Amino acid sequence: MAKISPTTSPSALRARGVTMNDVANYAGVSRTTVSFVLNNRVTANISEETRGRIIEAVQALGYRPNAGARALASQRSDWYGLVTEIVTAPFAVNIIKGAQDQAWLDRRFLLIAPSDQADAVGPNQGLEDAATEKLLEQRVEGLLYAATYHRAVHVPESAHEVPTVLINCFDADGKLPSIVPDERAGGRIAVERLLQAGHSRIGVINLDPHIPAAVGRLAGAREALAGAGLELDPELVVSGHATADGGYEAACEILDHYPKDQRPTALFCLNDRMAMGAYDAIKERGLTIPGDIAVIGFDNQELIAAYLRPKLTTVALPFEKMGALGVQTLAALTAGQPITADQQLVDCPLLERSSV
Repeated sequence: MAKISPTTSPSALRARGVTMNDVANYAGVSRTTVSFVLNNRVTANISEETRGRIIEAVQALGYRPNAGARALASQRSDWYGLVTEIVTAPFAVNIIKGAQDQAWLDRRFLLIAPSDQADAVGPNQGLEDAATEKLLEQRVEGLLYAATYHRAVHVPESAHEVPTVLINCFDADGKLPSIVPDERAGGRIAVERLLQAGHSRIGVINLDPHIPAAVGRLAGAREALAGAGLELDPELVVSGHATADGGYEAACEILDHYPKDQRPTALFCLNDRMAMGAYDAIKERGLTIPGDIAVIGFDNQELIAAYLRPKLTTVALPFEKMGALGVQTLAALTAGQPITADQQLVDCPLLERSSV
């Protein structure tokens, strides 16, 4: 086997950066032959013995291909970029897990650019633009843009240079495909479960009323009641503003507004934090869950839902599934395949615990 100069040790080569020429010299072959082997050129007539020498040289020298040069040559990098504030607000972290797992199955990798706020339009807008630009500089094949909660976002203009898919949010300009939870169906399945348990007078602790989650979940609750020939009493809908304190205050207002024989026997809380506050209001009044009042939440924040007593029945946001579907959609777009819809809805499953 032809070797490189004995005065140049593999460790010295690694210190300065091993090149394809070094591998060729070590293996006693041409640089072109090394390139054919490392790029799996099946049409090249290269013996197994030569391939073995080249692989041995790669391992001995610690050679790593130049990903940037390969991306420039092939116009493919095997990388997707992910712009998200989720890394600093981990409630929706399973979006990243679902995306990573699906990307790995597709032999792709994620480059993640964290941001403070995925729909920033003020001082943080520069951060969003810079994060997107840095990912594009790495020759990513496409972009994912993920948010911690379902809302409209303004995507940097440069994101339109490559296929881009939004996860748990949607494009305010209506130009990019998105993956979002089916909030309406989630609200419907929650109230249907309460109706199934025999409850007909149901209070709703709402989110801030104009966000997509509040609109969809409340619409689903009304649909479920209408299907049972019932209407939602407007006085039984009180906003808890997405917080535990707000849920407590809203539950107090609902429970104290009616005589004991007229108050609701169930509460649908549009997130788990408000349900946690509602638990305190219920227990302060000497009432039991679910004996006197059943409670259903939404989101499946496990540190809340699984550790309340009784454990909280809730509707789960499908973060992991949305992340995986985002990568699948991006893979279709980068391959030039059509996608079925501009916005894909993902089911929100009901998780039964002990509060109904």
